[in-house]
Amino acid sequence: MLPLPRFLASALQATLRAAVVLLLPLVLWGQSAAAITAPELRSQRSLQDLQPDMHGRNLQQQEFLKANLEGFDLSESDLRGAVFNTANLQGANLRGADLEDAVAFASRFDNANLSDAVLRNAMLMNSKFAGAEIAGADFTDAVLDLPQQKELCSRASGTNARTGVATRDSLNCR
Repeated sequence: MLPLPRFLASALQATLRAAVVLLLPLVLWGQSAAAITAPELRSQRSLQDLQPDMHGRNLQQQEFLKANLEGFDLSESDLRGAVFNTANLQGANLRGADLEDAVAFASRFDNANLSDAVLRNAMLMNSKFAGAEIAGADFTDAVLDLPQQKELCSRASGTNARTGVATRDSLNCR
């Protein structure tokens, strides 16, 4: 076997060192560390500061991935651009909250109070709203599953105090 040229050998050694530095924490932490993504780690850090009463707080662009916010008071909070993927917001108070451009994929809003909330341009695919209070909520250009949109239309009422848009109109109810 021929010896490797010096520059190639040193490049190979540097690559191996980098691989060890990157993989060693995973080996030490076990497989559970490999299952946590960078956004989930950021979300865990932001969840450390959460309290059941978050009324009126500025929570713009926060990540609440897999967060249990059941029964939390987020009323009148600024949640523009926040991410709630697979979050539990059942029974949460989001009255008057600004959720414009929020992302809530596969999240639960069952029995939540969304009255007078602004959900413009929100991505709400696979999310559930059973029993949620939506009087005066503005869903303009929000993306919802068709069955959820129809279910929300069956109980939509009121006009949003901030935007002046009727809930039925914002949901494109027929």
